[in-house]
Amino acid sequence: MNKKELSRLKRHRRIRLKMSGTGQRPRLVVKRSINNLFASAIDDTQGKVIFSFSTASKEFKQTIKNAGNVKAAEVFGQLFSVKAKEKGITKVIFDRAGFLYHGRVKAFAESLRKNGMEF
Repeated sequence: MNKKELSRLKRHRRIRLKMSGTGQRPRLVVKRSINNLFASAIDDTQGKVIFSFSTASKEFKQTIKNAGNVKAAEVFGQLFSVKAKEKGITKVIFDRAGFLYHGRVKAFAESLRKNGMEF
C-alpha cells in the first residue's frame, strides 16, 4: 500500500470516529477506484448494509460504457437516488471515505442532492 492510500485511510478512520449511521438516516459511503464508483447505505447501529450499488453493475453498464469519469458519476448519482428512494432512504449521512470532495465524488454528491437526497 502506498503513502497516498495510507493517508486516505487515516483520514477515513478520523472521519468515522465522528459519524455513525442509523436506520432512519444511514451512512452513505462512497468508494472510488480508477474505473468505478461504489456506494453503500449502512446502518451502523445494527452493523448492516441496507443497500449498495456500483458502476460495475450490469444495470449501470447498459446506460454508460466508461464508468471512470465525472459524467458517469452524475448518472450514477441519479440511479442511486432512485433506487434508494425505492428502499425508503431519503436522508443520509455522506461519508466520502477519506477521498477529497472533488471530481467524481463531488459530482456524485451533487447529483444525489439534485435528485432529492438530503445530507
